[in-house]
Amino acid sequence: MKYFFTFLFFIFLSSILSSYKKYESLSAFNIDYGKKLKLYWSDEFNVSGRPDSSKWSYEIGNGPDGWGNQELEYYTNESKNAFVKNGILSISAIKENYEGRNFTSARLISKGKFEFKYGTVEIRAKMPMGIGTWPAIWMMGSDIDALGWPACGEIDIMEHLGRDLNTIYGTVHYPGRSGGNPVGSTMKISNATTEFHEYKLEWSSESLKFYVDDTLFHTVANSTDIPFNKNFFFLVNLAVGGGFGGAVDSNLTGATMEVDYIRVYK
Repeated sequence: MKYFFTFLFFIFLSSILSSYKKYESLSAFNIDYGKKLKLYWSDEFNVSGRPDSSKWSYEIGNGPDGWGNQELEYYTNESKNAFVKNGILSISAIKENYEGRNFTSARLISKGKFEFKYGTVEIRAKMPMGIGTWPAIWMMGSDIDALGWPACGEIDIMEHLGRDLNTIYGTVHYPGRSGGNPVGSTMKISNATTEFHEYKLEWSSESLKFYVDDTLFHTVANSTDIPFNKNFFFLVNLAVGGGFGGAVDSNLTGATMEVDYIRVYK
């Protein structure tokens, strides 16, 4: 009987130590996780009016060959196309004759104002409705002026097509895997155009991971062989038509992408 109680004591002690180690490990994980999720930069879009000029600039025009994608819109810096109200950034495409184009829209960039290397990006946004719409929240390598595209690298955190409702695209482009041959994947969700969802990128020297509402749907292994180990900047735009956006519904008169926030954690 004495040995039996001794055995029970050691079982009890082992259980206590095991629980302690588990708790200690979990605490360390939480501490480390907290460090990773320390807010580094954000735009909460809390000030009504034009987008914050300390964080964003506008790209204007239709670019060479419709920004390389045969897009139909003309990007402006007018408040009708990009404005903040009630804590929401709205990027609106409007059907109108403007500078030889049939649509206006907006394309915001953080180039020269906020650029970063590695981190977790969280974006809460609602997609526009309408066949032919092509909203995107994405990133380009800050050395694009020196290297050009795709050598600079491109990270598409989120793209959506009006012709492919509720399908979210997460993609990277680099030399040898760009244009119609990128490294990408998709995730089907519900209510992309009627509800806000969170789109997330976890970017490190080891990998790029793409999520919607905390569900992982695409992982790209990072290495020194691809251009994702340097500073990148944000782009937020709503394109119309083009090679990827596809044919535009003749009844489309306007569409709006809404963004609640963009946050970067490190």
